[in-house]
Amino acid sequence: MENINNVTEFVLLGLSQNKKVKNLCFLLFLFCYIAIWMGNLLIMISITCSQLIDQPMYFFLNNLALSDLCYTSTVTPKLVTDLLVESNMISYTNCMAQLFVMHFFGGIEVFILTGMAYDRYVAICKPLHYTVIMNRKRCYGIVIASCTGAFLHSFVQCLLTITLPFCGPNEIDHYFCDVYPLLKLACTDTYRVGILVVANSGMMGLVTFVVLVLSYLLILYTIKSYPAESRTKALSTCSSHITVVVLFFVPVLFIYIRPATTFPEDKVFALFYTIIAPMFNPLIYTLRNMEMKNTLRKVWCQKPCLIGKQIII
Repeated sequence: MENINNVTEFVLLGLSQNKKVKNLCFLLFLFCYIAIWMGNLLIMISITCSQLIDQPMYFFLNNLALSDLCYTSTVTPKLVTDLLVESNMISYTNCMAQLFVMHFFGGIEVFILTGMAYDRYVAICKPLHYTVIMNRKRCYGIVIASCTGAFLHSFVQCLLTITLPFCGPNEIDHYFCDVYPLLKLACTDTYRVGILVVANSGMMGLVTFVVLVLSYLLILYTIKSYPAESRTKALSTCSSHITVVVLFFVPVLFIYIRPATTFPEDKVFALFYTIIAPMFNPLIYTLRNMEMKNTLRKVWCQKPCLIGKQIII
């Protein structure tokens, strides 16, 4: 079939067409976006300006906070501004760009969470070899591998979409450009493309989720023989990670593991991994982590922090 594309822009239908609901959502998501920036910047500055940056767990947390900021910034600003206008237009080029960037930073987040789980596994199950295994070179390697894997995932996702013909209608029943809503608009049979999308996004999410679950099960099995104090500390650290994983992966799997189809509930579930998870991650990692709370007090309550690790009294 000839790849004819008559669509130059799409209409994002958003979360609701009700004016009162849109105004309420505007205030809510504007608050969420401000909270995301404040929380994640707080974590990044506190880790960078302290000795925590030398620890692999906080090195990964720093990268997770950065990916959270970039990830949510591909979707939330557009969502917030669209809630104030009647017609929510996005050009074809910007739509494809949003699709690529969102899946790129989303992929980085998935792989960074996997790297954090590996770090906790080594720290708890192989404590004597931890400093040797999780050296700085390996930490950088995990981050580079995360970016590479995310780029390949996003490139394939975008390639599958950009080759589809769109000849009308052009209304996307979502608040951002994603694969399944776009497949619904393509004027060709998208069954095979849908299978490839599931294989790309769905299986990537499922495999990494299974790996994460298995790693934490091994950790829980290992700490059974630990003294009570050490077991409590390990559980406190791992529970934070597990909370973040569940908050992010459950809605992702709900949307991407099934065959290429859309449901009205998809927009609500998408809010969890595009806005809610990035907003709660800083709270989850700080409120349940005594070391992080102590660092926040030192950095923000006692000594002003400047560039890098330079601290001037």
